[in-house]
Amino acid sequence: MKKTILLTILLSYLIATSVVSHESETSQTATFIKIWGFLKYHHPMVAKGKIDWDEAFTTGLKQVKLSRSKEAINLYYTTWINRLGKLEKCKACEVKDVSDDKHNLDMDWLKDSANFSKELIIQLLNIQANRNQGQNYYVSQVKGVSNTEFTNEKAYLDSIYPSKELRLLTLARYWNIVEYFYPYRFKTDQNWEAVLDEMIPKFESAADTTDYHLAILELTAKVNDSHAKFSTRNTNMYFGFKWVPFSFKIIGEKAVVTGFYNDSLCRKSDVKVGDVFMKIDGVPIATIVKKNSKYVGASNESVKWRDMHNILFNGKSETVETEFERNGVVSKKIIFRIGYDKLNYKWNSSNIKDTVKILEENVGYINLGNLQRNQVASVLAKVKNTKAIIFDIRNYPNQTMYLLSDFLNKDRRAFVKTSIPDINNPGTFNFSKDLYCGKKNASYYSGKVILLCNETTQSHAEFTMMALQTAPNVTIVGSQTSGADGNTSLITLPGGFKTWITGIGIYYPDGKETQRIGIVPDVKVTPTIEGIRLGKDEVLEMAMEIINKK
Repeated sequence: MKKTILLTILLSYLIATSVVSHESETSQTATFIKIWGFLKYHHPMVAKGKIDWDEAFTTGLKQVKLSRSKEAINLYYTTWINRLGKLEKCKACEVKDVSDDKHNLDMDWLKDSANFSKELIIQLLNIQANRNQGQNYYVSQVKGVSNTEFTNEKAYLDSIYPSKELRLLTLARYWNIVEYFYPYRFKTDQNWEAVLDEMIPKFESAADTTDYHLAILELTAKVNDSHAKFSTRNTNMYFGFKWVPFSFKIIGEKAVVTGFYNDSLCRKSDVKVGDVFMKIDGVPIATIVKKNSKYVGASNESVKWRDMHNILFNGKSETVETEFERNGVVSKKIIFRIGYDKLNYKWNSSNIKDTVKILEENVGYINLGNLQRNQVASVLAKVKNTKAIIFDIRNYPNQTMYLLSDFLNKDRRAFVKTSIPDINNPGTFNFSKDLYCGKKNASYYSGKVILLCNETTQSHAEFTMMALQTAPNVTIVGSQTSGADGNTSLITLPGGFKTWITGIGIYYPDGKETQRIGIVPDVKVTPTIEGIRLGKDEVLEMAMEIINKK
């Protein structure tokens, strides 16, 4: 009995020691990633590109992991920093208290006396106070817009499944870019430092190429940004290259058919618009969505559902078993799938093909997804004498917003301001002056203006809505937009993989936020299953009802 008790105690001790050791190692790696990233963007010797900082990561990480005591680790860091050379005094490098400013970075970790030696803290604070100014080898800004460009990052094209150190370099590169230059870091669901702690073990233990690529996909989704997309052949293979031949919309945890990509295959599978799918291969839609939610980068839930289009029904086999409802009858059905190259999918397409038309009771309709800049004058001439104009922005416009604003407004109107990353003080952001649209126009359009929107209204479409929203007598009808405005910034990861983040913050002139929130409708309307079955455009119908209301 005593031997059993002793064995149990010993086993419990070993398990506890293993957990503590693993947590300590993760914390140790996280600290290294943070110090490496801090030096990358702050220390002039590193920020000017005079050192191969990727190599410094892979060699330095190994050294830190070999260190068995806090004293040894601190000695490594202080020696490492000393080798970078002395700093020149920076008169422009004011260090302000940013703890109460949600747009700025909390740098209190530089003073972590529980883990850092006094000498290391002094070194880190000295670098912050005398940080790099002007040109930065790793980050620059696009002229005229000022969203960041992450330049001179090595692609490692032959490393689709690299070593553990290079996998952690991928995490470190992305995490620090977001830490210092993502204007919406303060709006992520998960604390960004907690993201680092969570993802380190996943990058370290990634068993193969697909596992590694899924870790990247999960990481990029954690910025909660509809611009943050990532895909590789391996992630596509994981979800399956075979697609169902129809478009769908998730409503009430059910997938409703909204249109066809391949008519003949839909006929072969006896699929009709309005069919409501509840299970796929015996698994409820809600379960599939919940399981894969961590892989979908989205600013809000409406976009998460929207972007399940390449996950929900996809697979590797030619067919998939489904459970669906039609006319109140629940049945099982085998659906034929098809390769993406034969799907006939068209981006930015809608069921409404007209660019402009006059609806009943003298109401103009303009589809901004179709409207080109060289068509604006002739299209506006057709609708200028209508009693109302409906601008359909459930699509991606073609840089027509300023011309349209000139037509709708009687004078110039401020419609947006931006937050811009400060490269000279990484982690902080400066607000631009207000941007204006419209012009003095004595013959501006005086009728009602309706803007239609939904979850496909993203980025430039949302920017367009903000401009058109300044016109007199505007009503927004529809549902939550994507909540991802602002120019995108490209991030290159080891393996030559690409992903994006929103590169500048977008706000109304009064400071009201748009990221994740989107452009808020005045009248909320979402499609219903019944409306889809009847072929109705319920958002457009509500717009007409508002126009004709006396």
